[in-house]
Amino acid sequence: MSKHTMTPPRRPALGRRPLLAAALGLAAAPLLAQEPTPLARIRARGSLVVAVYNDMPPFNSGGQGIDVALAQALAQALGLKLSLLPFTAGENMNDDLRNMVWKGHYLGFGPADVLLHVPVDKPLMAENPRTLIFAPYYRERVMIARAVAAAPRLATLDDLAGLKIAVPGQSLAGWLLIGAESGKYQAQLATKFADGTEAAAALLRGEVAAAAGQASELESVLAGDARFVIEPLPLPRMRDGWVVGCAVKREAEDLARELQAAMNSLASSGALAKLFAAGKVTWRQP
Repeated sequence: MSKHTMTPPRRPALGRRPLLAAALGLAAAPLLAQEPTPLARIRARGSLVVAVYNDMPPFNSGGQGIDVALAQALAQALGLKLSLLPFTAGENMNDDLRNMVWKGHYLGFGPADVLLHVPVDKPLMAENPRTLIFAPYYRERVMIARAVAAAPRLATLDDLAGLKIAVPGQSLAGWLLIGAESGKYQAQLATKFADGTEAAAALLRGEVAAAAGQASELESVLAGDARFVIEPLPLPRMRDGWVVGCAVKREAEDLARELQAAMNSLASSGALAKLFAAGKVTWRQP
């Protein structure tokens, strides 16, 4: 009887693909857990990209101004270098938040890590759920400056009757004065000015008796000159003004916390007031 060699049955081999998939599956969880946060990515880069508005004196004019100095102070507080991203304002604030905070500009630049000079406004927050608006740092308001020699008092706008008033036409100050008392003062208004600093400069040159604009604009040109008085525009709608702060992407909560802490420190130490004073502007606490 012949002997037959018995070959043991082959074990079915485990496919490599299931093993690989299993290995990847096991590895995926810790990798996802270790994904860097927005702040960690910024720290790895080593610089904070801060968007500031172009042509907004005294906050930014030619790369100099209060917001530029504030951007530098915030970056320094976070231990980072500053990468400034100046940009031209869009049609409205929603455009600016889209272009500079959460999506990027259609021309290929942005978004930044943080945008400065954003109105801290509940309706604006509701319209832009992809952003966090926080860290209010200044209260702005519409004001008017007058030459004391030409207008010794200003209880109402009637005290400026017959006097020339400089005002940027495409501005809140311009719209308020153009529409005041059903257009009563329109004939007195010189509206060719691009902003309140230009209107204030016309007052300084003696071309007009008064100039209206934002408080920061007027102060940056006229503060400290005893020939002029800067006071609230005597219209009830703008008594309280508005507050500006910062904006980041909604998911960048860790960055927002660090920036808020930095802003709090700048305010409590007096450094924020000094930044404004360097631009001849009185810091108004939000």
